Amino acid sequence: MIELSLNEIKKYYGANLVLENITFEAKTGEKIGIIGGNGTGKTTIFRIIAGIEEYDGGVLAIRKGASIGYLNQIPNYPKDYKVIDVLKTAFKKVLSIREDMVKLEEKMSKANEDELNKIMKKYGELQNKFEHMGGYEIEEKLSKICSGFKFTDKFVKRRFMTLSGGEKTTVVLAKILLQNPDILLLDEPSNHLDIESVEWLEDYLKEYRGTVLIISHDRYFLDRVVNRIVEIEDKKSSIYDGNYSYYVEEKERRLLAQYQEYQNQQKKIKAMEEAINRFKQWGNVGDNDKMFIKARNMQRRIERMEKVDKPILEKKKIQLNFSVDSRSGKDVVKVEGLKKSFGNKVVLDNLNLHVRYSEKVAVLGKNGSGKSTLIKILLNQYKWDKGEVKLGSNVKIGYLPQNIAFEDENTTVLETFMRSCNVIEGVARGILAKFLFYDEDVFKKVANLSGGEKSRLKLCQLMHQDINLLILDEPTNHLDIDSREMLEEALENFKGTLIFISHDRYFINKLATRIVEIQNKRLKEYLGNYDYYKEKKSEEYFKEDKKPKEVKKNKKKKIKKKKVAKKDNSKLIKKLEREIEDTEDLIKQKDKEMEEFASDYEKLNELYKEKDKLQQKLDSLLEEWVSLQGN
Repeated sequence: MIELSLNEIKKYYGANLVLENITFEAKTGEKIGIIGGNGTGKTTIFRIIAGIEEYDGGVLAIRKGASIGYLNQIPNYPKDYKVIDVLKTAFKKVLSIREDMVKLEEKMSKANEDELNKIMKKYGELQNKFEHMGGYEIEEKLSKICSGFKFTDKFVKRRFMTLSGGEKTTVVLAKILLQNPDILLLDEPSNHLDIESVEWLEDYLKEYRGTVLIISHDRYFLDRVVNRIVEIEDKKSSIYDGNYSYYVEEKERRLLAQYQEYQNQQKKIKAMEEAINRFKQWGNVGDNDKMFIKARNMQRRIERMEKVDKPILEKKKIQLNFSVDSRSGKDVVKVEGLKKSFGNKVVLDNLNLHVRYSEKVAVLGKNGSGKSTLIKILLNQYKWDKGEVKLGSNVKIGYLPQNIAFEDENTTVLETFMRSCNVIEGVARGILAKFLFYDEDVFKKVANLSGGEKSRLKLCQLMHQDINLLILDEPTNHLDIDSREMLEEALENFKGTLIFISHDRYFINKLATRIVEIQNKRLKEYLGNYDYYKEKKSEEYFKEDKKPKEVKKNKKKKIKKKKVAKKDNSKLIKKLEREIEDTEDLIKQKDKEMEEFASDYEKLNELYKEKDKLQQKLDSLLEEWVSLQGN
């Protein structure tokens, strides 16, 4: 079923045409990635679908009755609202029914026999409605979302207004997921989440029954979640029926095919124009009107021809090249026995790190694990409580912070760059043009730049400073996919040493020669890129659970042997049936415990995880039981 369709949507901002021919449709259950450079109108499309903005041409059709979930801006909630109160607004309608049921329960206790029958009838209707709307599953749904986003019991009790901007965005995203809309519009949903939460969100969205449209520059995320890509380029949309990796290959194929078609058409036009000139010459020489008629007819054929646009094979991109004038010593960073606390809270404890020349080290860890704290200690921005932190000889640091700020943001882009790099205007403008600051762009006030523009300006400054150790904190934030790829290429060719924090798994995989992860206030080392890290993490997980897994494996082997050796599997079937029954009882027990601990979200998260493991076990047992029934 088609949930929504856009046909030749057009949009102006004043006299500026921002969208000209946006055409695509989304069916029930589809997961569609919306990609394109910064400023191409992706968010505008979402605002049009959500009914926040008008459009100036074309047709937008949304299935009648379809609900839309979109985080446009952070809503205003009452000052005393806690995080849990915000999350529960997702169940406003069903909780209203519950309130009516409670009122009827009070009336029942005081009603006479005649009144009681009427009240019970009304109560039954409300109860059916409450059940149909998932009222009895509210706590389980809350637990699942809180567990995925790592909302602790302490966090859900915090007042919403005291949260940071990123925390508020994550909470409202969680609320929208709880609303379970038919059409879900997600604009950069992986921002503000650590890798573990991003991977949980990916799995959640893959199972989501509704339609999901996702604006994202996270290539790993797009590869794992979406089954269709809509690219917005030159005010138009192009559709690719696959994930991001498919899009990359297919786009290149289409561009080359279009270029070949363009060249063939140009050859044909050139040959026809030469023929026109000959007809005219023959007409002049022989005073023959027929030749002029032929020339005119051929000219009309050229004019009526549907012209193939010349494809742009190379778009304008930032030109990055980090040069290293002087190299550092072999040992770049040495950290031994580091301890750092904030008040009574210990963030890092007995942490060791050794970074050598030319290494590219990714620092991973959950949100709040101390990644940025470690970076700020290396930069001498934070003092530490205990341990040694040493930089090697001739180490010259360049730093790109997560939240980019400049000394004086009331100056222009041009003035800022000239002052920081001590170059004249002509040279500065030439360099800035390589970072896509053209013409009047260089006279913009730094305070008025977007996040992506500030990132480009900071990278431009770093490129023209004498550095041999780059420290980057979430460097791909605010950068579109093209800019990320250019940054990756420049960093691959960087001859110095790189230490970086990132949740962009594609970026980590491309660059990291080593990964260090903060676990329990210390660093654990993985000698490879992100794929290697994931492989080792998986091995660690199975190692912890080795005995149960081996038992399960042995059972499967025994089952296989019995299938071949025996026709009668009745004993094994009975054993499986007992296990299935026991597991179902345990799941019911967990459901009861979840009801009991409904207000304790830490305990609820723990119970939800236990129930999830039991459910997986039950699924496995049922599969074995079904396979034996057929033998």
